[in-house]
Amino acid sequence: MAAAAGSAFQVPANGKYDFDTTYNRFGSHSTKFDQQIRVYGKGSVDVGMGIADIDFKAAPCITDALSARMKHENWGYLDMGEATPMMTEAIAAWNKKHYGIDIDPNTMVLSAGVHPGLIAALITFSPKGSRVLLQTPTYNGFYSDLAFSQTKAEDVPLKFVGGKFAMDFEEFEKRIAHDTHTFILCNPQNPTGNCWSAEDLTKIGEICLRHRVIVLSDEIHCDWIGKGQKYTPFASLPNKAIVNNSLTFKAASKSFGLAAHKLAWFHSTNPDLLARVKVNHRADLNTMGIVANQAAITQGDEWLRQANEYVDGTHDMVVNYISDKIPMLKVHRAQGTYLTWLDVTAVAEKINSKQLAADYNKSKAANMPNLTPEQMVERFFVKNAKVHLNSGTGYGTGGANHMRMNIGTSRKLVETALNNMASACKSASTNTNLF
Repeated sequence: MAAAAGSAFQVPANGKYDFDTTYNRFGSHSTKFDQQIRVYGKGSVDVGMGIADIDFKAAPCITDALSARMKHENWGYLDMGEATPMMTEAIAAWNKKHYGIDIDPNTMVLSAGVHPGLIAALITFSPKGSRVLLQTPTYNGFYSDLAFSQTKAEDVPLKFVGGKFAMDFEEFEKRIAHDTHTFILCNPQNPTGNCWSAEDLTKIGEICLRHRVIVLSDEIHCDWIGKGQKYTPFASLPNKAIVNNSLTFKAASKSFGLAAHKLAWFHSTNPDLLARVKVNHRADLNTMGIVANQAAITQGDEWLRQANEYVDGTHDMVVNYISDKIPMLKVHRAQGTYLTWLDVTAVAEKINSKQLAADYNKSKAANMPNLTPEQMVERFFVKNAKVHLNSGTGYGTGGANHMRMNIGTSRKLVETALNNMASACKSASTNTNLF
């Protein structure tokens, strides 16, 4: 069934936005839903809980702005001399209002996404074949950035202490070698949901400064923060030498579901670093992306506040449900993001995922890729629960026996997924057919 066409709609009379109504995204060429149907077959997936974008209807201000611009039916070249300062000033105002950080709009560079910005920085500072530090498990997209820039990942595993993840500073410093020039920080952390403290960031920043390793801070999930938690921008640290050794990369795409509109930005207090990256960066932006993002960050505050509050409550719901009804899974309470990191060790053992992967890889056609044990667990949930999760394999060291679940959707859909997963886990066995 095709997704409903977007249309302008007004703020509800009671001021409360509706995040409970399930919004159908099938038939909209969605990676999260339609791609899984293409991969696994028609009717194979009822709930997409993989790729990190949200399922809510867009904030009304975004739809209204896009609808208004559509009425002018000409799509010629965009005057970036006007659009750029309009956007950078709005972005600076958003950061000042929400996080108390002063960013000079002139130090901000617009990009078609966080990835193009990061790749430009990697090409600038990390020669081909050199190592890039990653605290793992970490966002799987970083590995594609490293592949594009022809650099190598140096995984530094996070510690899991007292039911939560923590930085291993000693191990981090040990992993720095003569060919280590950059560190990609994920703040807040994807997939664990950590909101790093000022103390964490200062300590890791001191290590990087001491070893002349430039910090590339991806802060794209910064607007999704749980109650009682705090997001600390790396650029807000009081030690200016640490801040001057960094660039920050952000976007409104996670905040407002604008991934398809291709707009992001990066900034630095160090003009030399910024100038060097700009040599290797080019942004090809589009009119509707500018319109959507401008509306979001100038008018979308209340929608995002309510969405964040809703998802924070969903985190509680998920943790409680899994603890009570799915003993085969282990989960910790994320501090931020709309992501949940699941330990599926018991499921993997129950279905003997290692043997399933080994058997498949021996008998597969020569032109087919090998599958990992985690991908067998991914297939198990698709086959037996009609729920798609992200396999932990792609998140680097520490991803074994884990899955990432995106809960940025209606609670009704989350409940359906959890009920299906609970039933699947109860019936799991070594005789499970995944193909």
